[in-house]
Amino acid sequence: MTDLNPARITEIGMGFMASKTLLSAVELGLFTTLSDRRMTGPEIGQELGLHSRAIPDFPDALLALGFLERDGDGPNARYGNTPETAAFLDKTKPGYIGGILDMCNHRNYGFWGDLSEGLKTGQSQNEVKHNGKPLFESLYAEPARLEEFMQAMAGISRLPARAFAEKFDFSPYKTLADIGGATGVLSLAIAARHPHIRATSCDLPAVLPIAKRTIDKAGLSDRVTPTALDFFTDSFPKVDVITMGMILHDWNLDRKKMLIAKAYDALPKGGAFIVIEQLIDDARRHHVPGLLMSLNMLIECADGFDYTGADFRDWCLDAGFARVEILPLAGPMSAGIAYK
Repeated sequence: MTDLNPARITEIGMGFMASKTLLSAVELGLFTTLSDRRMTGPEIGQELGLHSRAIPDFPDALLALGFLERDGDGPNARYGNTPETAAFLDKTKPGYIGGILDMCNHRNYGFWGDLSEGLKTGQSQNEVKHNGKPLFESLYAEPARLEEFMQAMAGISRLPARAFAEKFDFSPYKTLADIGGATGVLSLAIAARHPHIRATSCDLPAVLPIAKRTIDKAGLSDRVTPTALDFFTDSFPKVDVITMGMILHDWNLDRKKMLIAKAYDALPKGGAFIVIEQLIDDARRHHVPGLLMSLNMLIECADGFDYTGADFRDWCLDAGFARVEILPLAGPMSAGIAYK
């Protein structure tokens, strides 16, 4: 027993404290406030409207967690962003991913408090539980909630989209359709990297104004077009490449296979169908983000679940695709690529 240590157990069991500290820092705009400057604890408190009891514990906790740097000690010490928080949590920077953390703070954090009930019942623990409306109907019904959800998807998609644009060989292809394209992040990353590609970002009509705004801001409206599409009722565009970023995991097996079949039917011979997800390792032993995301699907979706690369391979081969490969991307994300 002397060699055993409960530190890992308590670290994870009390991990919500560290999580909420970071989420509150993003919500309060701390990392944006510190953009390219250093501030003392009292200055931070005054800028963010914090009670005196929050200083110095709040910035020092973020320092200890590795999300802030500090010059000196005591009340005159000055805090600043780390290279990572400067790059990814400062709203003025192009790499900002805080949208997903905002949604985690405002939605997922509370819903995960009911995980035990979800594990027992298999029922969603989100808006569906409280108002009876399907998840996406609830999210898309209010402009502010839709905007937050779209920015969350943009935040979690930006780095893997750029990695995919860099790693995948687009030279044989000319056209692409991103099904469930949200703000167009994936299409924009690919079009920016590969000038010969013309892309269509497909989503429900309510999303199109947000996508158009993002595409226009990127200056790529000549090669990236937002298009209305319901991927359950509408046929997919006839293009060389069809992508789905964090779409397939929302649905049950029958609907997963139906979407794969629709992609197969729309593609030419030699075309590629690509999913970008937090693919679970085939042995289901190591990929913590993918396994936790699948639990998140239990909370969020009626019957969605995440899956392994082997699962994706089997489904695509059954649909008629000739071969499948898995391409690791940024962080926990991978691309499953099926060739027709």
